[in-house]
Amino acid sequence: MSLRSQLLKGILEGCILSIIKQQPTYGYELSVRLQEFGLTDVSEGSIYPILLRLQKEALIQGTMKNSEAGPKRKYYHLTDKGHEALQEFIHHWESIKLPVEKIIEKGGK
Repeated sequence: MSLRSQLLKGILEGCILSIIKQQPTYGYELSVRLQEFGLTDVSEGSIYPILLRLQKEALIQGTMKNSEAGPKRKYYHLTDKGHEALQEFIHHWESIKLPVEKIIEKGGK
């Protein structure tokens, strides 16, 4: 597994929660949205296990809805617990992001 994949694995769950918070979303649409934000190497195959885990943890809930373009789709939305988990992710992300950026600016470039 590449370093990028390892780093991404740790933050993908928070990114998915954040996208779902913006609007109810189904699996393939999540993949497209992540790609639009520049995470082009995230496959649908890696998204669905995360969705299942988030659902098991009661952070998201899925609702089947009719689709204009084919079969019904499961749209996910955040639960109250999911909103709390997203806020916690954002807090932890902010506490890590700034120090890492400072370290890289000092010695990495």
